[in-house]
Amino acid sequence: MRIARSVILCLCASLAVLPIHSAPVPASAKSLQIYFVDVEGGQSTLIITPSGQSLLIDTGWPGYEGRDADRIVAAAHQAGLKQLDYVLITHYHRDHVGGVAQLVDGIKVGTFVDHGPNLEDSEVTRTDYAAYEKAIAGHAHVVVKPGWGLPMKGVEVQVLSAAGDLITSPQPGAGVANQYCAKEPAAADDNTENARSVGIMLTYGHFRFLDLGDLTKKKELQLACPNNLLGTVDLFLMTHHGADLSNPKALVWTLHPRVAIIDNGPRKGASPAAWQIVNDSPGLEDLWQLHYAAGSDKDHNVADERIANVKENCEGKYLKVSAETDGSFTVANSRTGAEKTYAAK
Repeated sequence: MRIARSVILCLCASLAVLPIHSAPVPASAKSLQIYFVDVEGGQSTLIITPSGQSLLIDTGWPGYEGRDADRIVAAAHQAGLKQLDYVLITHYHRDHVGGVAQLVDGIKVGTFVDHGPNLEDSEVTRTDYAAYEKAIAGHAHVVVKPGWGLPMKGVEVQVLSAAGDLITSPQPGAGVANQYCAKEPAAADDNTENARSVGIMLTYGHFRFLDLGDLTKKKELQLACPNNLLGTVDLFLMTHHGADLSNPKALVWTLHPRVAIIDNGPRKGASPAAWQIVNDSPGLEDLWQLHYAAGSDKDHNVADERIANVKENCEGKYLKVSAETDGSFTVANSRTGAEKTYAAK
């Protein structure tokens, strides 16, 4: 895994101040684990490696009596964790960064990772970024750039996008011409924090998981056109909660995801247009949702057994993925107990 020397130096200096001791691996944990925590239309994705290291991507909303932080901590405890080694903030919108202050009150955090200062000219985002800076004071902190990686044992976590910049060289095995680009409409500029999202590719043996945060179409298309810089993936977290401001066909279809997950809320994300693009993508075996999309229709929601929460006022059930180095993986629904295994290919 390529890790920029400056990142290593920064991490070493930070860890000298705030040591990280990875949680011991529970005896039953032999796979990579990914929890898609329900934070009601925000993002919070908890990754635990077989060695016991942990990475949380985003922290959900503030307020609600600590609802989102409590759900994250509950998932961490379910996974046998006593602390979070890394917390990566994709961007500074409230549904991604808002839960940080409550999270650090509920569980120990080692290092915060982000794209650097807020780049959006809006009062609410400046306010949320200031709250984030205050909450992480005293913690180790790393600013990443495209092409850098996180030093996690047994897996590769590659940064693809950050602060509006993108990788320019293809991932291993990628770089071929993308046949879907010719018919893709031009995308508009986006000056919000969405377009500055930190996007990552996680690789565990033959298993590949893509999370682009809330990256919007113009940036997504720069990763996919005219050549596909990302290759194919096994698991795709639909960008931007399944919003149609993201998830262009030329990106999604060239990825050939085997399984896609939508971290939508009951009335946020999972737009019919984006849902249909992913549902129709070549090679897709299944689509799973964190919520029934009440603002959509029956034809643009998956079957009940693949939805973690079906009511608007829900208990916050999660979806869990367990992946093996051969590329096989299992998706489980904590609400129903339903699970499905996708064999190695």
